[in-house]
Amino acid sequence: MIRLNKVSFCLGESNDGSSVQFNLPSFEVETGEAVALTGPSGCGKSTLLNLVSGLRRTNIGEITVAGVDLATLSPAQLDKHRGEHCGMVFQNFHLLAPFTAIENVAIGLRFGSRKASNALKRATQVLRRVGLSGRLDFRPDQLSVGERQRVAIARAIAGDAKILLADEPTGSLDPDTGKEIFGLLREIAEEDGRTLLMVTHDLTLASELPRSFDCSGLIHSKASMPPPEDSSP
Repeated sequence: MIRLNKVSFCLGESNDGSSVQFNLPSFEVETGEAVALTGPSGCGKSTLLNLVSGLRRTNIGEITVAGVDLATLSPAQLDKHRGEHCGMVFQNFHLLAPFTAIENVAIGLRFGSRKASNALKRATQVLRRVGLSGRLDFRPDQLSVGERQRVAIARAIAGDAKILLADEPTGSLDPDTGKEIFGLLREIAEEDGRTLLMVTHDLTLASELPRSFDCSGLIHSKASMPPPEDSSP
């Protein structure tokens, strides 16, 4: 389960000197639920996703993921928690250019202390699952953009993380390929009982998930207080 309650922090200052604030009264996602995060650019969708993953921290409010209050974890513990519970898919894939598809997936597993042989075996399994059995030894520049995103999805599910966090996973794809990738993510989440949080601008895709959460207004500007007037004579 994912729960955020009364989360608030300052993101910085806008050009006019006002404070840019993130405020989320409450947000909950049940285990196995699929939720689309929608809203205009800059409204806080990716920030919310980063709070869930622990890539962004705040000391105001409560963030509980997989039964753990993230505020109680050290940076090292937070990295370990993320690796065990969260699989991440990004708009721009974040693949390592010199390495093949199977190596890109296996490297992440090796960081999780799996033996090399076991990591390669698991990488092969998940790449086959996402339809890339014939592309195991291809580097990213030898793959189509849709195939690169499939590698990224394989990497996200390879460690058996039960929470999939997808930040605009179809944003760099043409409409048809985007539908294929969306369908693959949803299929994997449903078959495995994984929780899926997906940031998207595509309201058509968002409507196909059981639930949407409108992030409009999470980020807003707060006018700075003027300095007090000098009342001395």
